[in-house]
Amino acid sequence: MAGNPIAPETIALSVVVPVRDEADNLQPLIREIHAALSGICAYEIIYVDDGSSDGTLTRLAALKAQDPRLRVLRHRRGCGQSAALRSGVLAARGPVIATLDGDGQNNPADIPRLLAAWQALGAGSARGMVAGYRRKRKDTGWRRLSSRVANGIRSFLLKDRTPDTGCGLKIFARELYLALPYFDHMHRFLPALVLRAGGQVVSIEVDHRPRLLGHSKYDTWRRLWAGIVDLLGVIWLQRRAQLPEVEELGGRPEYREPLP
Repeated sequence: MAGNPIAPETIALSVVVPVRDEADNLQPLIREIHAALSGICAYEIIYVDDGSSDGTLTRLAALKAQDPRLRVLRHRRGCGQSAALRSGVLAARGPVIATLDGDGQNNPADIPRLLAAWQALGAGSARGMVAGYRRKRKDTGWRRLSSRVANGIRSFLLKDRTPDTGCGLKIFARELYLALPYFDHMHRFLPALVLRAGGQVVSIEVDHRPRLLGHSKYDTWRRLWAGIVDLLGVIWLQRRAQLPEVEELGGRPEYREPLP
């Protein structure tokens, strides 16, 4: 299914998938990732188990034993999606990161198209992000409505020019992500943080599928109150941003210093 082992130094893309209690979705999604990336580039898949209480870790261990491209990280206790994402990016051996949710609603077949769009950014790709846009969401009416309202408020206040920051499908350079300020729930504000760092953000429409297995961890009211606090924090970060244009005497070209 996964092919032969690859040398770490040749890995071009690391696919990071945070999961919690998604035992039934593991094998089908991993199979789809392999099918989508076969022949595209040298890649690895990193699953981060964020303190699952079902059989997720056991199944991941069994899948890893048969799959030389699969790596498994584990949080002993649940720390949230942003922490799991960061653990995966820190461990990644590829210079480019693709992320997607582990519930099977993101379609891995979209990854090559997003990767091509990221590469089309050219010299600016190391400072840019391509984000998926779930125009036709396969969720409940309440979830679609709450997300639409949240996206509208966020977009109005942050001016991030991104219609769907909640989509798990994203492509970005590892070095760019690690230069961003880290905080809990930061994954909801990645486009705004990339723009703050002087990068580009491009949104591409992607497929969205209904959840077929497992149970959603979506909690509207908890996300609402946490999101308000986080939104105020990101507004503060934006207002404190500085992007100096740096030039070294002696003829070296200018570069833009990354934000801490």
